[in-house]
Amino acid sequence: MAARVLRPLPRLKPFNRLQVILQHLKMSKQTDSTAEVLLEKRGGAGIITLNRPKVLNALTLSMIQQIYPQIKTWEQDPETFLIIIKGTGGKAFCAGGDIRAIADAGKVGDRLAHDFFREEYILNNAIGTCKKPYVALIDGITMGGGVGLSVHGRFRVATEKTLFAMPETAIGLFPDVGGGYFLPRLSGKIGYYLALTGFRLKGRDVLKAGIATHFVESEKLPALEKDLIALKSPSTENIADLLNSYHVKSKVDQEKEFVLDEHMEKINSLFSANSMEEIVRKLKQDGSPFAIKQLETINKMSPTSLKMTLRQLREGASMSLQDVLMMEYRLSQACMRGHDFYEGVRAVLAAGRCEPYPGHTNPLQSAVLTDKDQSPRWKPAALEEVSDEFLDDCFKPLGNNDLKL
Repeated sequence: MAARVLRPLPRLKPFNRLQVILQHLKMSKQTDSTAEVLLEKRGGAGIITLNRPKVLNALTLSMIQQIYPQIKTWEQDPETFLIIIKGTGGKAFCAGGDIRAIADAGKVGDRLAHDFFREEYILNNAIGTCKKPYVALIDGITMGGGVGLSVHGRFRVATEKTLFAMPETAIGLFPDVGGGYFLPRLSGKIGYYLALTGFRLKGRDVLKAGIATHFVESEKLPALEKDLIALKSPSTENIADLLNSYHVKSKVDQEKEFVLDEHMEKINSLFSANSMEEIVRKLKQDGSPFAIKQLETINKMSPTSLKMTLRQLREGASMSLQDVLMMEYRLSQACMRGHDFYEGVRAVLAAGRCEPYPGHTNPLQSAVLTDKDQSPRWKPAALEEVSDEFLDDCFKPLGNNDLKL
């Protein structure tokens, strides 16, 4: 990090000014290249760098606990005009939460199974309500928890290397981190389709689906970042103008049709049903190659997760982000009490390592990045066996243990 002279901060009380100075000194320690998250101030920008490239920048509780207070500090700092978040290693922005650690903790009743979700959702809310423009450079794999670190921010910049997915139904979870808020708000029923099937979107399709706000070639990101840092006291409009100037010059895949264009009519019709059983019936009745493929995918997913997810999105469509995150915390704890999450993680790990990235074993990524049949044994094993009473229980308030935002 370049040496930076701290200008006097008018309008700040002496105590607050001291806090800001101490924060800057503390941040200089955080730029140690071995730290799992790097926090630095450059120009008018606060920069968060996820720094676990060997595990595709998978998110840990300690990373969350460092990022959250830093965002809050920058929000209050009159010398910080925007926040940039990015990942190292060239393969991933962030491929999700450290699911394996959560599964291990949940099995033995360790606090991590509560704390991780609670603090992650509090961070998601901080991003969604951040008073400073927040720019997520989602270059590479962006799944699960990585989506939560980006999608609620003001600007999301995809590249030709972006790979987006919410594959949680394959491991007995649900598309959390505010998925119940942003997915049902995508065009038509795209969000329901992505949530239930874990379908992967790549490159410019992430923009076309409405998940990214801009598309810039991966090799141009360092220049974009440099230009963002160089902006003098920028407004949100200044930042948008700069992003737009890069976006319009990006020609990669510009002429390519949206991957789901030819299927949108079917997606909007088939995934508009009120229940999972009805969606399955509609897919069977349709009988087209597309419908048969979706049936095959859905049949591999946890029936409990599918029903939970459909209700999560249907209810989340008319809720605030805060209410959605409170609902999702209740669902996360229902999953921790249940069977399918642990079985889903076990099955993915049993199927072997994540093929494109040898040595990497995070189950969330493995579930979507490998085509192996993981053959989990779901309980209940059929949609019809997941009762409304059971689902009601998953959505029930947790009293004093509810998420507080």
